[in-house]
Amino acid sequence: MKSQKDRMLAGELYIADDPQLAKENLRAKRVTRLFNQTTELEKDQRQQLLGEMFKSIGAGGYIEPPFHTDYGTNTTIGKSFYANYDAIFVDVAPITIGDNVFMGPRVGLYTAGHPIDAAIRAEQLEYGYPITIGDNVWFGGNVVVNPGVTIGSNVVIGSGSIVTKDIPDNVVAVGNPCRVLREITAADQKYWQAQKEAYFADQD
Repeated sequence: MKSQKDRMLAGELYIADDPQLAKENLRAKRVTRLFNQTTELEKDQRQQLLGEMFKSIGAGGYIEPPFHTDYGTNTTIGKSFYANYDAIFVDVAPITIGDNVFMGPRVGLYTAGHPIDAAIRAEQLEYGYPITIGDNVWFGGNVVVNPGVTIGSNVVIGSGSIVTKDIPDNVVAVGNPCRVLREITAADQKYWQAQKEAYFADQD
């Protein structure tokens, strides 16, 4: 017979009120509590706790407290990651985040779901589907990503968006539900290259 954790990670119905899951959730609460209580002067301690919190986090990864997660150990984060205040990762299923991903305040990655049928939902059965995020993605503030969503690379998700379906590479996407607004083009690269050059010219 599968454990509740095995069922959870396989995307099958499971019950979270389980001794093994409770122990792992308690560990996550302890680590996030310690992390959220650090001060701006304790950067080394923050990095150590982030290393304990997640399955892995790449070099240069940083999160502004406060932060919350269900398990942490089901989340894999690439290098040069940044999340602003109040990020929430509900990782009952795997969360995979690529390199150079930036998140504005109050971004939520929610892998958890509950049955639409009220009677079954009342029996405490739930499920989780993975969230996958590519490289070079920027999330505006208050974005929510729903279970089972894959977001491609080189993507901008506008503030307040609710992402319910997959988003392809190289686009700006916005709205509720989140939809592709337009492609990111060579003209965008040219414009921002000019802005960067103007910035550095002003620093001379």
